[in-house]
Amino acid sequence: MELLKGKTAMVTGGTRGIGYAVVKVYLENGAKVALCGSRQETVDKALEKLKGENPEYPVIGLCPDLLNPEEVGKAVATVKDTFGSLDIMVNNAGVSARDSIYDYKAEDFAKTMNLNVDAVFNCAQAAARVMKEQGGGVILNTSSMVSIYGQPSGVAYPASKFAVNGLTKSLARELGKDNIRVNAVAPGVTRTDMVAALPEAMIKPLIATIPLGRVGEPEDVANAFLFLASDLASYVTGEILSVDGAART
Repeated sequence: MELLKGKTAMVTGGTRGIGYAVVKVYLENGAKVALCGSRQETVDKALEKLKGENPEYPVIGLCPDLLNPEEVGKAVATVKDTFGSLDIMVNNAGVSARDSIYDYKAEDFAKTMNLNVDAVFNCAQAAARVMKEQGGGVILNTSSMVSIYGQPSGVAYPASKFAVNGLTKSLARELGKDNIRVNAVAPGVTRTDMVAALPEAMIKPLIATIPLGRVGEPEDVANAFLFLASDLASYVTGEILSVDGAART
């Protein structure tokens, strides 16, 4: 069963990790996908990998500056012109932080907030304009478990994800009348490149906080994005779906 047959999606931060897993599961479920990355090199590499698995995948790559509303608008227009619609916008691009408050530089704090919040706003706005005209759509944002529990350093990251939750819930209330659903997925510890590079001595204490006894896989999170994008979630909006194995840190 192809849950997204006939749909078109745009996924930011789609070249690796959770974003790449979302792109792949959407393609496997019948969607046409535009994956976005920060550099053409990484975009091309992701496209090559996908085409190597299935040359028939309807996928294109883009690398707009997500902090530039004009570039984002052009990218959204490209997706619509290429595939005929934009039904699903996944705002996954982001950056994490671990700086101590005593050493945090204002410019580093701003950088995290800009990419994790401003870019989500820019993409949601551009997508909503198209979706309203075509009669509806779905906007999905990547949040984090730390948006709920905080974290003991790198305060910009949980602060930015708190903001993502606020955008999600508020846009859901604003855009519901236009048949646009807005939800977020809040992953816990997930086996991305960053986590895979951690030494075993750091992984074991993390796993000890997770009742399911393992870290999440990118596919676990991607499946949540699949559900929320599909008609199975047609009456779900304004939700922050935790995918964290019931971890509590």
